[in-house]
Amino acid sequence: MEIRENVPIGQLTTMRLGGEARYVISVKNLAELRQAYDFAHKKHLPVFALGSGANIIGRDSGFKGVIIKNEITGDVSQRNINDGEAEFTAPSGMILDDFIAHVSDLGFTGVEAMSKIPGTVGSAPVQNVGAYGQDISQVLQSVEVYDAKDDIVKTIAAEDCNFTYRHSIFNTDPKLAERYFILSITVKLQKANPQPPFYNSLQAYIDSHDIKEVTPAVVRRAVSEIRAQKLPDPDKVASAGSFFQNVYLSSPEEIAAAEEKGIPVWKGGKISGAWLMDQSGLKGKEFHGFKIWDSAPLVLANVSAKSFTDLELARQEIRAIVQEKFGYTLNQEPVELGDKNEVTER
Repeated sequence: MEIRENVPIGQLTTMRLGGEARYVISVKNLAELRQAYDFAHKKHLPVFALGSGANIIGRDSGFKGVIIKNEITGDVSQRNINDGEAEFTAPSGMILDDFIAHVSDLGFTGVEAMSKIPGTVGSAPVQNVGAYGQDISQVLQSVEVYDAKDDIVKTIAAEDCNFTYRHSIFNTDPKLAERYFILSITVKLQKANPQPPFYNSLQAYIDSHDIKEVTPAVVRRAVSEIRAQKLPDPDKVASAGSFFQNVYLSSPEEIAAAEEKGIPVWKGGKISGAWLMDQSGLKGKEFHGFKIWDSAPLVLANVSAKSFTDLELARQEIRAIVQEKFGYTLNQEPVELGDKNEVTER
């Protein structure tokens, strides 16, 4: 178990912002994880579980607690249910895209559209990650966690995770977020080809490449290429992936009102946040060192910002522009890490 002191949060996260974390402990197994929690509890410090840092933004104030960095890796296990269905269990510190590649190459469908989403396997249920019509809640069976309060390992069924759009019990309840450290996830997948209808950009790829058989591996390759063309290279440009969320309307009256304004509303009452930003004239514009990505307006790239304060100012101005034009507030997707000395909006 490695313990580091006074580590800049920006070194641990892809947005590359944030003050120092008091301690960072990297863990590779359950024994080290228990030691890390024991270390934090003896010092009466809060704990924050961190994977690859792809959806985390550090505050300027830093974090006067213990970041436990998840490096719990290993092999993917497979339990065949019948000829066309199997359950796969993956360790939480494994890169999510590596897991998706593994099951897609075996011909199993259910997660291939989430290819190239940055982060670890353990982060997938936290935010209920998804893309191109798939999300992890559709296939998740259970999550194995270390319960730091009771010092036991237990299994939480998918139906007890309270999944909604980009939310679960692991990121909506601060007490549970600190109490539960995800060790592995189990998903149930079908050995079959994905079925249309597909998202427009995915269907356009299939048509332009004259693909006759759409397999999980084909969708994975298509999504990977589409994302590579649209999104900034994280090795070259700092970002946290999609910064703003889509808007979801909850009543027929809200949907009708939006459609009367000429706003496209998708299945489930979804309004594309990217469409709102595009129609607000925001693509390619820069605010306080953050650029709204031309080909993916939900992405806010850090091109020259030095502080979380810069991000707060940029977020406030962007939200105000969309709010004034359409009357909708864009919610933030990434989680903020750090002591709340600054005034923040979520």
